[in-house]
Amino acid sequence: MNVVKLIDKKRSGKALNKQELTYLVDGFVAGEIPDYQMSAFLMAVTINGFSDREVIAFTDVLVKSGKQLSFDEKMVDKHSTGGVGDKTTLIIAPIVAALGMKMVKMSGRGLGHTGGTVDKLMAIQNMQLNLPEDKIKKSISEIGVCLLQQSAEIAPADKMLYQLRDVTATTESIPLIASSIMCKKIASGAKIIVIDIKVGKGAFLKTQKEGRALAQLLQKIAKRYHIKLTCVLSRMDEPLGINIGNGLEVMESLSFLNGDYDDKLYDLVVALSSHLLVDYQNISHLEAQEQVKEVISNKEALNAFFAIIENQEGRIKKVKISRKNMVVKSVKSGYIKKIDALQMGQLVQQLGAGRLKANDKIDLGVGVVLLKKSGDYVKEGETLLKVYYGKNKISNSEFLKCYHFANNKTQPPKSIIAII
Repeated sequence: MNVVKLIDKKRSGKALNKQELTYLVDGFVAGEIPDYQMSAFLMAVTINGFSDREVIAFTDVLVKSGKQLSFDEKMVDKHSTGGVGDKTTLIIAPIVAALGMKMVKMSGRGLGHTGGTVDKLMAIQNMQLNLPEDKIKKSISEIGVCLLQQSAEIAPADKMLYQLRDVTATTESIPLIASSIMCKKIASGAKIIVIDIKVGKGAFLKTQKEGRALAQLLQKIAKRYHIKLTCVLSRMDEPLGINIGNGLEVMESLSFLNGDYDDKLYDLVVALSSHLLVDYQNISHLEAQEQVKEVISNKEALNAFFAIIENQEGRIKKVKISRKNMVVKSVKSGYIKKIDALQMGQLVQQLGAGRLKANDKIDLGVGVVLLKKSGDYVKEGETLLKVYYGKNKISNSEFLKCYHFANNKTQPPKSIIAII
């Protein structure tokens, strides 16, 4: 086969068969197809899309590019399409363990202005995220949950493509998002999955229409592999929770499980966890919600959090947080109408918490803590947020641009839009 002809075929809007997709992916993994040609192919897919048959075939190729795990236990998994301040995996994983479910959570690095779960976990000193299969299975047996970085063994093609998409403006392709999400879940043996599809200004998908299109495509892939899948559409116009930044989000997750949480984050966590439990135990959604809330309130999930981190040699008392910090004060009085998630995410990325290039080294200790939320009344001179910075420092005026004020209090919309 000829790589250039295949790129041209997709650029022209024509469909590729599984043999052609296998040739492209396997060649890229083997180093026979260079980054610049694979980037051109990814851009062609981003522009022209995949047919349903193509995306299922492409997902299968990614799955078979590496090892596939199998377990005797029924495995669950969750995924978020990425947002600003989205630390739900860090909270849901211990809830899953506390409820007796089993999960191998394979996560990636941050994409663009959105944070990645692996980056957050790396902020915990000595946290081991690359484990051999025997250690993974032992963790599942003893703890119930294992948190992993995508390895060179499991869906390695997706890991390489993931890094390339981050720096080639191809992160927003719905078919590429769908195949990337599902290949990791399939390869890690998941049979029950919940996916949080973020839509809004701070998400890769800007509209509900795009979110629903992704949900429908994910359902088609799940059906092909006999997987029970629930998609939750949630808003990402504003940051999720209070802390934004890798180490800071670990600390917020700890606070959440200790009973100090943001209401919107709580609602989303309960919804996502409950849908996993419904299919796992075959119970009503109301029963599932009650069980989820119980393990949060009685601190069983908090204890599971400590057990997961300790099992993977992490030191939760040593989380990277920058020592340099400053506060940003309001220059006006009024009610906060909205905090722009995209602008805030981009500023945190500029502080060093995110990547501009695939090989960028990020600062795990930088970020912001929002001391005032939407709906709060603030006076001129009152502190809005605290900024933790390292080598890069950003002016107060840039952070103030993220805030939109109103004379009267408005009720922010609920975070959950729909269940699909």
